[in-house]
Amino acid sequence: MAEELWPVPKFHFQVEWGDVEVGFQEVTGLEMETQFIEYRSGNDPELVTRKIPGLKKHGTITLKKGVFRDDLTFYEWFEDVQTNKERREDIIITLLDEEDEPVMVWTVSNAFPTKISGPDLKSDANEIAVETLELAHEGIVQSLS
Repeated sequence: MAEELWPVPKFHFQVEWGDVEVGFQEVTGLEMETQFIEYRSGNDPELVTRKIPGLKKHGTITLKKGVFRDDLTFYEWFEDVQTNKERREDIIITLLDEEDEPVMVWTVSNAFPTKISGPDLKSDANEIAVETLELAHEGIVQSLS
């Protein structure tokens, strides 16, 4: 009898860059797109443009995590970029199974922060303070474990 397969849940993952592993609440923006070019040669007997692959385009990756006392990791990295220190990082995002084994790995190349947002503060809320970091990058390589 064939083994029944189930999709992998999305709530068990890890994010790391360099020697830093940070627990995140949410990761979004693992997007890759190929722009297309429309082309028609002058002697083409068909009156239609052809679509051919063009440049790759990558979305912005958004990372959200809880605020911890004495943790300035996001802010220090953002400050380094703002003061023209060339600090790009390769980010590894790994989707894990029930036994903490990698199922899918996304390697984000040459990432750097473009926007940082502190938590929304509200006096009558019963929620964790969450900060957000948006990253620009130069590509994503997706691989199996």
